[in-house]
Amino acid sequence: MPREQDHIFELKPKNTLGLNLRELVEYRELFFFFTWRDIKVKYRQTILGLLWAVLQPLLLAVIFCLFVGRALDVPSEGMSYPVFVFSGLMVWLIFSSGITGAGNSMISHAPIIRKIYFPRLIVPISSVLVSLFDFLAASIIFIPVILYYAPEIDFFKALVYWPAGTLLTIIATLGSGCLLAALNIKYRDFQYVIPFLLQVLLFVSPVIYPISLIKPLWVQKVAALNPMFAAITVFRLPFSESDPDLTLLCISLGSSLLLLVLGLGYFRKTEAYFADLA
Repeated sequence: MPREQDHIFELKPKNTLGLNLRELVEYRELFFFFTWRDIKVKYRQTILGLLWAVLQPLLLAVIFCLFVGRALDVPSEGMSYPVFVFSGLMVWLIFSSGITGAGNSMISHAPIIRKIYFPRLIVPISSVLVSLFDFLAASIIFIPVILYYAPEIDFFKALVYWPAGTLLTIIATLGSGCLLAALNIKYRDFQYVIPFLLQVLLFVSPVIYPISLIKPLWVQKVAALNPMFAAITVFRLPFSESDPDLTLLCISLGSSLLLLVLGLGYFRKTEAYFADLA
């Protein structure tokens, strides 16, 4: 006769060391499943549907151009201010959308987390992939903006720096998103912290103004701890007439990589308890 403990199952990974890349490859179909599911849920029962991904950066860019750029005559590093703002918003919306989705992903997927085991890291990564989908949709309007304002653009640099800036954004988003996802499932206060944090970061990131406006230099270095500084700066390099400050870029890159290590490490360390806490 089977004993009672023979029917007890634990929903946890085999180990919490490393990323278990082999396991992620084995469950690779789930990346598509969760990403496509989140996209459908996000735009389900909306009249405009995917157009919201285009309208959001466009409307924000119009507001910032009218009430910040024109009213305050903000410098834009030698490029047209609409291009300056729109390029910054394009990258920023990957980060903000990815952080919001990833930070709340473990709670929104709680029913399936309690029932079956799969690599939990797939869930926040899929949320970041959804934000990339929105970025690609918003790129449709980005090209006409470039053509209309006709900035001096180095297309060779664009082929290099646009993917590089996007990659840096993904790194910053994934690290921060995984950290917040693990914290949020244990401390539900973070579902209120995340929107406030994003509002603050928007105005301390060089989205609507260049970091050169901040004085003195040590304050610029503190501001460069923002991982999005490097991503936005690199993404804008094809339009910029000046070279970026390498010291500030290195500070931001270091911050982004540190967040990635901390976020993935803390997520892997605590994911064994997600099924109990969700």
